[in-house]
Amino acid sequence: MTTLPHHVTENRRYWDSMADQWVASGERAWAQSDPTWGIWAIPNDVLPLLPDTLDGERAIELGCGTGYVSVWMQRRGADVYALDNSSEQLATAQRLAGIYDIDDIEWVHGDAERVDQADASFGFAISEYGAAIWCEPTRWLTEAHRLLRPGGRLVFLGHHPLAMVCAPVDGDGNIGTELQRSYFDLGELDWTDAVEEPGGIEFNLPLGEWMARFRSIGFDVEDYQEVRAPDTATGTQFWIPAEWSQRYPSEQVWWLRKQ
Repeated sequence: MTTLPHHVTENRRYWDSMADQWVASGERAWAQSDPTWGIWAIPNDVLPLLPDTLDGERAIELGCGTGYVSVWMQRRGADVYALDNSSEQLATAQRLAGIYDIDDIEWVHGDAERVDQADASFGFAISEYGAAIWCEPTRWLTEAHRLLRPGGRLVFLGHHPLAMVCAPVDGDGNIGTELQRSYFDLGELDWTDAVEEPGGIEFNLPLGEWMARFRSIGFDVEDYQEVRAPDTATGTQFWIPAEWSQRYPSEQVWWLRKQ
């Protein structure tokens, strides 16, 4: 058996240990008739990560968590392969699939950097805070490229790099307006020793480096959006105050197509 990289094993431990904290939000998302995205729950008609229809499409979710994005794709007509690094998160997804009488999603425990599927198996791939932030960028993007057929699309959402530059290095407290780390040195962000809430190991890159990797791997950028909190948002979501995100982008979305 091939030894998993440290960040994969650490993130598996982390998400298995706190999967119970995501059950309620997963249940709410499964019950939604229309998708919403990111920490500010932006409607799909405003932030269109999913097309209106996926009829006849084979789709993969890279880091499915509790499975709500996968079921949203299934409801749009896709044949869905849902992969997650956490067996505990998948247990929630499978339980909810039983409640909703959905038996045609393939739930798989595995690493999005190494997926046990043939080349060009999918026409659509997506990641919302799954592989998008918890996997090493070159590895998971290269794997997504391999899995997509020519012309296939990849959409992913995660933290904006500016948010990570402004996040406290020791994880103590909310994001602020002072720069806390080098923008150009973004890469692996290890939260395992965070003061406030020890976490896993994330990844992010400067915008130019994201685009350079897309080009080298073989993706064309079709669209890009920097996500802000709605004017009506209040309070704090996951260490990001709404007031901050109304002034600065807290999340980013990339729409890519395989050359």
